[in-house]
Amino acid sequence: MDIEGYVRRCLRKNIPEEKIIEDGFKRIVEIKEDEEFAKKLIKAVLEEVKISEKALNVEDKNLKIILNYPKANVKMGEFGVGSRGEGDFFVHREIARIIESTNTVSYTSAKDQDDAGIVKVDKAKYIVAAVDGTHSRLSEFPFLAGFHVARAALRDVYVKGARGIALLSDIHLADDGDIGKIFDFTAGVCCVSEALNIPLIGGSTLRVGGDMVIGDRMVSSVTAIGVIDDYEPTVRKRAKEGDVILMTKGSGGGTITTTAIFYGYYDVIYETLNVDFIKACEKLIETGLIKEIDAMTDVTNGGVRGDAYEISKSSNVSLVFYKDRLYNTINEKVLNMLLELDIDPLGVSTDSLMVICNEDIADEVKKLINAIEVGYVEKGNESYIIEDNKKKPLKPMFRESAYTPVKKVVGEKKPKNFEKMKEMIRSACDEAIKKKDYVLELIRKRG
Repeated sequence: MDIEGYVRRCLRKNIPEEKIIEDGFKRIVEIKEDEEFAKKLIKAVLEEVKISEKALNVEDKNLKIILNYPKANVKMGEFGVGSRGEGDFFVHREIARIIESTNTVSYTSAKDQDDAGIVKVDKAKYIVAAVDGTHSRLSEFPFLAGFHVARAALRDVYVKGARGIALLSDIHLADDGDIGKIFDFTAGVCCVSEALNIPLIGGSTLRVGGDMVIGDRMVSSVTAIGVIDDYEPTVRKRAKEGDVILMTKGSGGGTITTTAIFYGYYDVIYETLNVDFIKACEKLIETGLIKEIDAMTDVTNGGVRGDAYEISKSSNVSLVFYKDRLYNTINEKVLNMLLELDIDPLGVSTDSLMVICNEDIADEVKKLINAIEVGYVEKGNESYIIEDNKKKPLKPMFRESAYTPVKKVVGEKKPKNFEKMKEMIRSACDEAIKKKDYVLELIRKRG
């Protein structure tokens, strides 16, 4: 429970302070089980929030701009942010507009929405970095959370053609979380680290919301760092007309693990515990074949639907897939689970390695990493799937396929006022950019 958020909402609804204290006490004591502490805590939080609310209306013009954030009046959940679908992609493109002005020395632009960021440090070397957040539903399963988020961050680095050289870990555990979760999460990260001989070199450990969030929710992330010595990164925008599309067999990661846990397909968890993806990339690097590959990605962002959409937009080409061949790239146990649960296999992360390359080297790549040819690249800027000899558009849904019982309740439908929401979000982003520029100018004036 976010105590500060609760009190702030109540004050803004003009709920009497006595009522806030009475109801807040009941909520806190459910978790803390200490009545005296609960009474003191809710009163202290109320006092802090009252003072901080006044800060939002200070007379100092500059300070008022700094303290207030631009309101989009659109909630994360209702717009599908974090759900790897159409809404999520839109918000990330808006974030890229803020970042764009910092990309003057980057190899890739934030607009490209690529798996990792790349900076050229000298004539022959690139530094590649990626950060991945832990799957939200793995809070009660810290080892699996650490394992899969470490592997996910490394995948994003390797698909750019980089060798992983280091990992960083960041874990936030709420006030009532058992410290053992931190150890279990770290052990999961280190399992991947040791399996691939890539050291975990540092990180951060904090509480979620400090004293203001009670409960035992865990949120965390892992950053991976890699290097490229003497060839160009395999970024998405290099996909070109005439290329073929290859994919390795994927067994899923955090998403598939979550489906297995919350639907009771426990044996599927074992299928996800491997580092095959990274080893396939290492083979491409070690043999030098990586230098001849145009683009690579991992099938994660809303499944093939999402990744194909993003690649088509960034490279201005059409990706065309054969449906039956795509199904052959999914681990049999994983695929059976998805089909039995009526979860679209093309709309969920399966963690296959997708390689886009010239036809001349396709056979060599297929033999080296045991990949399947699943499609081809042609002129255009949309993606398609061929089923029963019919070519149909392949588009991301508003959210990725609903892969847990709760997600099926939330649903996948796009809000009716989606376009209006986009306008409101875009306006909030414009205001954030203006604020950034305004404060930057203040800093520069002060020397």
